[in-house]
Amino acid sequence: MSRPTTACIGLGANIGHPRRAVRDALDALATLPQTRLVAASRLYRSGAWGHVNQPDFVNAAAVVETELEPATLLAQLLAIERAAGRDRQGETASLRWGPRVLDLDLLLFAEHVINEPGLRVPHPHLHERAFALVPLAEIAPDQSFPGHGTVAEALRLIDASGVEPISDG
Repeated sequence: MSRPTTACIGLGANIGHPRRAVRDALDALATLPQTRLVAASRLYRSGAWGHVNQPDFVNAAAVVETELEPATLLAQLLAIERAAGRDRQGETASLRWGPRVLDLDLLLFAEHVINEPGLRVPHPHLHERAFALVPLAEIAPDQSFPGHGTVAEALRLIDASGVEPISDG
């Protein structure tokens, strides 16, 4: 039996029913094998990144403890996306940062640095994405972020003014 590892996951959606998709994905994370959902952030609204002419995103972050290997955890995240209706096969390179029914990113896997085909951890753009860092800093500000200190330290270096919490009301 392997020792649980802390992993941080970013969640986002901006088409269909984004709030429900993100909440359902958080519920799905809690059911992953050999994995325990430790914390989930509030929901946040942010403008689109990359292709900005699209609806605002709903974002959140989660921290899990898992005994799964990084590639296996990523495969589980992709399965949650598919169950929500995302078809990565049908996405074109021109829509790399386009509209999403659901997007789950493995942001951090303890202090590991992984650079394999299809799997890069820390997420290669995390340090410049307020929409991922703001919710993650809410629940894991002291989490180690290789190459950037901690999540909170990385967040202090970028403009997070466009990321706003969504009220439940």
